[in-house]
Amino acid sequence: MMKRIVLTLFIGLILFSLTSCKEDKKTIKPIKIEFKKDGVLTFFKSKSDSIITTFDIEIADTDYETQTGLMHRHTMKDNRGMLFIFPNMNLRSFYMKNTFIPLDIIYLDKDKFIVNILENAEPLDESSLSSKVPAQYVFEINAGLTQKWFLKVGDSMMFTNIN
Repeated sequence: MMKRIVLTLFIGLILFSLTSCKEDKKTIKPIKIEFKKDGVLTFFKSKSDSIITTFDIEIADTDYETQTGLMHRHTMKDNRGMLFIFPNMNLRSFYMKNTFIPLDIIYLDKDKFIVNILENAEPLDESSLSSKVPAQYVFEINAGLTQKWFLKVGDSMMFTNIN
């Protein structure tokens, strides 16, 4: 009888310890970053200076903004993009870490002419996406839009900052 009571107490103690040591489950909320319109960007055809298309833009010109870019975003409207502004001409290299949207990356020189286009950058790919030639501006838009608007090396852009 005593063995049965001890065994029952022992089993009860084990069950109690298993239920009282539950792990606290924390809910991790996904990062949600809203588009913030900083200006408007217009592309022009190289041969005629005619307007190709216009985008609402978010401007990345601080270290934090250029390092974060479009990370943690799952969608972007086709009339929007992110313009990276650097202080000088240099080879530029981007990657798609924590970026869930396939992108076209447009590299522009100090005079705002397209010098290189990298189409359809794969989401979450951490390989280097280099400008191949020096650039001072980089514009990221949804993949496929450079073809839709027939953007080419030599076309130019102009932007206005509304802030």
